[in-house]
Amino acid sequence: MTTMTSNSTDLPMDLKTHLLGRSILDRIGNTPMVRLERLAAHLPGITLLAKGEFANPGGSVKDRPASYIVKDAFARGELGPTRPGRGLLDATSGNTGIAYAMLGAALQFPVTLCMPGNVSPERKKILQAYGASIQWSAPDEGSDGAIRLARKLSAESGDEFYYADQYGNDNNWRAHYETTAEEIWFQTEGRVTHFVAGLGTSGTFTGTTRRLRELNHEIKCISMQPDSPFNGLEGLKHMPTAIVPPIYDETLADRNLWADTEVAYTMAKLLGREEGILVGISAASNVATALQIAEEEHAAGREAVIVTILCDGADKYLSERFWTE
Repeated sequence: MTTMTSNSTDLPMDLKTHLLGRSILDRIGNTPMVRLERLAAHLPGITLLAKGEFANPGGSVKDRPASYIVKDAFARGELGPTRPGRGLLDATSGNTGIAYAMLGAALQFPVTLCMPGNVSPERKKILQAYGASIQWSAPDEGSDGAIRLARKLSAESGDEFYYADQYGNDNNWRAHYETTAEEIWFQTEGRVTHFVAGLGTSGTFTGTTRRLRELNHEIKCISMQPDSPFNGLEGLKHMPTAIVPPIYDETLADRNLWADTEVAYTMAKLLGREEGILVGISAASNVATALQIAEEEHAAGREAVIVTILCDGADKYLSERFWTE
């Protein structure tokens, strides 16, 4: 009897990758495009699509900019083997912090985050599980309070931290320019007519819009932000009253729409019960805004392929009361 043996070096590269596994960094991006069929069923000629960013290993769209920021810091010697023990410091409302904490655990560098004290309990537990250190800012100051605290710690700590500054770091929008936009173009076969995204750091909208415009200057890009400084759209900024991120370019949007928190809550429940997709509040607000655009295009007698972003899943928001109200 002949015994068959094989050597992994004889295997096709894709099978080798499957057998040997991939790193956390390799798993970021290439997220699925979800068609929201029931939501747009009353709008013939309209295709409503959303990028399922909850499929990233850290569970959100923020894995993309966090990975670009960290890779750049390693490449420039700000973090990593050449700076043993030096940690990353940044302000976050949650998802970027989770992405940093995940990468810090995987690549073995310390992570210190400044966050509003009223972020969801789920976020706090996830960060604790990854081993991140947290400095809490005043709950009523939102992400701006976290930014001010991070700047203060950075100024006082000397060389202890690499201050990543996601709100002013160009690697934030470049991540979306190089990955998110390219994936949208490929997954829609270049048929995308509208792109809709909310504004937090503004990286998703800024980077994706810049690249989509290069691919087809006729694509309409619509930004969305909360309709008041006091809102429940965690992670999004009311730009007129907030610390405006240095990477934000207000000239990019064809339109800016104002989002209502209660509409987002209603949409989050609707997506769960009608589409079988549980998403976070900012994702639901993105979809509500995209649906508004869809209804306008249909009313005008135009066909459209509208793409938005499902920033994260609902797992970080299930303690919110609106789910059962």
